[in-house]
Amino acid sequence: MRYRGAGLIMLAAICWGISGGIGDILINKGWDPIVISFYRGAVAWICFIAWFFFHPKLNWITSSRFHIWSLLAGAGVAGNFTFYFLSIQASSVAVAVTLMYTAPVFVLLISFLLRAERSTWFKWTCIIVVLMGIILLTGAYDVESVSTSFFGTAAGIAAGLSYTLFIFGFKNASVIGKPQASLMSAFFSFCLILFLIMDKEQAAQVLTSNDIGWFLLLGILGAGVSFILYIIGIRWTAPTTASMVAMVEPVTASLFGVLLLGNYLAGMQLLGMVLILVTTTLFSVKQTSEKV
Repeated sequence: MRYRGAGLIMLAAICWGISGGIGDILINKGWDPIVISFYRGAVAWICFIAWFFFHPKLNWITSSRFHIWSLLAGAGVAGNFTFYFLSIQASSVAVAVTLMYTAPVFVLLISFLLRAERSTWFKWTCIIVVLMGIILLTGAYDVESVSTSFFGTAAGIAAGLSYTLFIFGFKNASVIGKPQASLMSAFFSFCLILFLIMDKEQAAQVLTSNDIGWFLLLGILGAGVSFILYIIGIRWTAPTTASMVAMVEPVTASLFGVLLLGNYLAGMQLLGMVLILVTTTLFSVKQTSEKV
């Protein structure tokens, strides 16, 4: 029970990693990334509504503070998905992933400024080591082979900031109310934001396409199941720990590519994977043991 929070967040990150592989399949089939993101959240929102109405009286929250944090969390998820794909389009997957996972730096800085957590050398060392692991895993260290642009870099950093927003949004909402209500409010704002900016004509084509099964799987696994695990887990986890543990996502995405898409991992990528897994495990164990 001591590690249940970190364990649930790690399971959520594994689901996110798998959903990244599913998203890659759909992108290669010609679907717009924003449309993919919208269906990922819309399918999950339907799941959350069903979960909410099992016990509507117990789940309903009237606190305005709760709904504000939930809506901010949804905006953070929408921004994270959108800016991440924009960064990929403008630069590369390696740059996008590396910049998005600067989020723990922002989380620790904000937590320190708000006096929610103590800034320690151990935390900063773990963050730096995991970032090094991500750079090795994605191949971002090879400057000549990685294409970058100002917009791609800015979008990647914006994805990391959006990631930070949804971490704090869900953390504060989960303290006030039930996870069902928080997720339903958060993904309402998520769907609304992406509906306004997506290609609506292509979105309509999804409903009659042969790929509808992939979209349903992406929504159920990549947002429905994963965010249920995440928001329950974050109740018992500090924001910095949550952001660190979730960094196993690129590892899962890489393994998905190897096992199902026929990708190959070089020695440096395997080293990066080991650095991420070992460091996040040590970090979560130490943070949990300090609370006992």
